[in-house]
Amino acid sequence: MNGSDYYIPAAALAVGFLSKLPGIVRRRRNPMVRCVAGLLLMASAGFVFAAPPTIAVVNRAVGVSNFSAPLVYAILSVFNTCCIVLLAYWREGLGEDVQRRVRRWFAACGAVIALIAVCFAVGEASVERLRDLDTHYASTPWIREMIVVYLSWHIVVGVVVPTMCWRWSRVVDGWLRAGLLTLVAGFVFSTGFGLAKAAAVVARWAGGDLDFLSTEVAPPLASVGAVLTTAGFLLPQGQRMAAAWDDWQTYRWMGPLWRRLRTLMGLPVTTTWWAPLGSRLFDRETDIHDDLLALAPYCDLQTMTACHDRALDDGVSPDDAWALSAATMIAFAIAAKESTAETGEEPLSTGTAALGAVLGTGTRGIARISRQYGALRRPTMAA
Repeated sequence: MNGSDYYIPAAALAVGFLSKLPGIVRRRRNPMVRCVAGLLLMASAGFVFAAPPTIAVVNRAVGVSNFSAPLVYAILSVFNTCCIVLLAYWREGLGEDVQRRVRRWFAACGAVIALIAVCFAVGEASVERLRDLDTHYASTPWIREMIVVYLSWHIVVGVVVPTMCWRWSRVVDGWLRAGLLTLVAGFVFSTGFGLAKAAAVVARWAGGDLDFLSTEVAPPLASVGAVLTTAGFLLPQGQRMAAAWDDWQTYRWMGPLWRRLRTLMGLPVTTTWWAPLGSRLFDRETDIHDDLLALAPYCDLQTMTACHDRALDDGVSPDDAWALSAATMIAFAIAAKESTAETGEEPLSTGTAALGAVLGTGTRGIARISRQYGALRRPTMAA
């Protein structure tokens, strides 16, 4: 693999991290959010620092041959630990029992990193190896132990996490199940990376040569595994994204009726775009509700009923027929208000009943009515 094989997935993961950075900053006190940030950051950093060009630059900058090896091992160890910790948060929440278990996992990760650092410091690895350090130093005292410690931790996490994910995926569904199954696939590749490296090292101990497993087979497995693993943790948030998209669609559908009613009532058609979407959606629905109440004297239940019956006769679905009939009644009411002077009369009972039925459809119902209104031509009052 060349540098681009590492830097491309690193860039993709970095974009994922940056896209979530505002939320991470806002909720930085939440342990789960910090864990997501650590996972994305370590995944991207792992690719960057494992790339041969970066390895050479880091070794020369520090002035220690193969300094990149323990650095990369430490980064990937933290990544693996973030994976299992985040999975624990997902499944069991942020209770005290989980927090104690999380502290034990991070303590174990810290011990692994300390062992890696000690072994590297005590060992002798004076010849720089950009791609095959694992096999080249497989029998070198202390460097050998460093490699064993790292691979053991990697394989242990690579077995524990997919086992937990697989069991959990059998009792959930939707986006969460998709994320868990993606995690299983990701850790299959990740564990394959560890096993390929371990097989090449063991072959060196036995006097054989399976270096290609370490240099040619393992890196692509690691790349696919890291990307799938990160995607698996992000997929369950698709439910939140789908809900946000539904809110945005509802907000947009309300636009035609909201703008028309605001203009009719002589009110400004302005939007605070910097406000949260939920707040804007609530404000828009409230404005429509209030403005429609002012149209009650001009609403005609018979107009809506007749339009509804015609739409059903034309083969329109019941939901669309209802939205179309309500939109038509509102369009006629707007035209009637514009063509007559305000009399100050009490709202007609039929108009109040008709509007009650319209407003009772809820947020999504009003949005569908507004969408149908936007598709209508301005009605004439000849009818």
